[in-house]
Amino acid sequence: MLFWKNAIRTGRSIPNFLKTRYRVLPVLCIFLTAAFFLRDTGAAAQVMHSSYRTYVFRLKPHEDLKRSIMQFAKEHNIKAGIVLTCVGSLEQVNLRFANQDNGAKKNGHFEIVSLTGTFSDTACHLHTSVADSTGHTFGGHLLDENLVYTTAEIAIAELEELFFDRVNDATYGYQELLIRRKNEPRKP
Repeated sequence: MLFWKNAIRTGRSIPNFLKTRYRVLPVLCIFLTAAFFLRDTGAAAQVMHSSYRTYVFRLKPHEDLKRSIMQFAKEHNIKAGIVLTCVGSLEQVNLRFANQDNGAKKNGHFEIVSLTGTFSDTACHLHTSVADSTGHTFGGHLLDENLVYTTAEIAIAELEELFFDRVNDATYGYQELLIRRKNEPRKP
């Protein structure tokens, strides 16, 4: 009630009053919404921190994006890695779209708009978004046979104290991420 009285007393409209006097209100709404969605629902989320080492490398024309990342992880014995960024282009895209069993392969010229995911020297879960020559953007699960057109400039981080593993999740039957400390034994 005081809020409305102050708005009327100052002679300002309600929206202007909100903009000048109560700028914290939108932030508070965002915070409360986030707190609601991030509340403890009984499911145990894996949250771990780690120091990291960054690597930057470039792929040349016709190299396979996914296979090259996996080869890099093997050569550097990376047990827990994340993709920080990637820019470049592809001459062939091979993605698996949401809830589909098979991939879709397209040839042409595509800009890499985004590449994100987790990987180790044994497995990966990577997603990418690409844009075609008209700007149409699409994305999905990165499969083998995504071939570089001109370049792919990739920055990754190795999480030095962690180990990424893939274990079967009975919910949908997929191999999902299991995070553990390097010195911690694998749990069944």
